[in-house]
Amino acid sequence: MASLRDIKTRINSTKKTSQITKAMEMTSAAKWNRGVMNAKSFVPYMEKIQEVTASIALGAGGVSHPMLTHRPVKKTGYIVITSDRGLAGAFNSNVIRRVHQTIKSRHTSNDEFAIIAIGRVGRDFFVKRGYNVVLDIVGVNDQPSFQDIKDIASTTVGMFSDGTFDELFVYYSHYISAISQEVTEKKLLPLTDISTSHKLTSYEFEPSAEEILEVLLPQYAESLIYGALLDSKASEHAARMTAMRNATDNAGELIRGLTLSYNRARQAAITQEITEIVGGAAALE
Repeated sequence: MASLRDIKTRINSTKKTSQITKAMEMTSAAKWNRGVMNAKSFVPYMEKIQEVTASIALGAGGVSHPMLTHRPVKKTGYIVITSDRGLAGAFNSNVIRRVHQTIKSRHTSNDEFAIIAIGRVGRDFFVKRGYNVVLDIVGVNDQPSFQDIKDIASTTVGMFSDGTFDELFVYYSHYISAISQEVTEKKLLPLTDISTSHKLTSYEFEPSAEEILEVLLPQYAESLIYGALLDSKASEHAARMTAMRNATDNAGELIRGLTLSYNRARQAAITQEITEIVGGAAALE
């Protein structure tokens, strides 16, 4: 049985851990609120650019563009969005597991695919396993701006345009609620299934629909990557907030159990001392 000093030391260390996890929970809660606001505020822009793109691509007859055309798949690109640090429950492992299982089921050789990693956890996982990580970015701000990922987004889209990739997927954790996030696979390029829930608008093009699409489609693809990152950040903060709350609750339960053990051990020691005193007094009679 542990001594009173050992139990007291564990109680004190657990209380300190609980204070840390509580502080991390409060920090993540503040970031979560801002992250959800950022993700939601980006939705109207995405809906509008999708509507305009669909109206031009589908509404103008005879318009063609490489980003709208399916071609034989020789190499696939996977954009994997994770966080730079852990302590977020299953947030990172769920995304990584989904991508890893997909790669195993679709490909037989590492030459058939490549990874674009946004986040340190995902990058380290695939690098350690010898996968081809062609692009990576770490240290993305908790409230990211488009400028933070503009280079990697434009480079990734350019790699599709120049034929490095024949199709491009993005994997991230979609935010549903504070306690629920869902790993999502989205086909980024080619935009063969582009559509909109809104009624297509008729536009007059100047100089031409083809030239407008030449500028608009890369911006649309880059916006999809940025929207997925905002969604992922909201999920990350929610997952970390929930994980730290659970850690704080578990620490409280552990403290209560240790306190009970401490009181029992102290009572046993007191009882033992009384018994020894009584026994000693009886021996003197």
